[in-house]
Amino acid sequence: MAGYTTVAKVGALAKGTSSAFSVNGRMVALFHTDDGYFAIDDFCPHMGASLSEGSVEGDTVTCPWHAWRFCVCDGTWVDNPKLKVDRFDVRVVAGEIQVLVPPQEETSATKES
Repeated sequence: MAGYTTVAKVGALAKGTSSAFSVNGRMVALFHTDDGYFAIDDFCPHMGASLSEGSVEGDTVTCPWHAWRFCVCDGTWVDNPKLKVDRFDVRVVAGEIQVLVPPQEETSATKES
């Protein structure tokens, strides 16, 4: 199992913004909200757009291609909570933002419950 990976330094990502990082063969979207840092799968399950390039309002990111909206805290599709993208644990240690991303075969891509 993989450990935490440093993706950025605190202060590198302004509140209300996001950025994508490659971690363990996955593209991860990191969001900085008023409530802290959150990480979810960077790819929208609809057509594969980068969620980190979407607009962020509060704890919701809107896909830049077709306006699907996802909660950055848990990856839930706002308009259909049965669908979600993977979310990843985030921590801040010694001024570094770290994410815990297991290798792709250990996570389920897009989940339906």
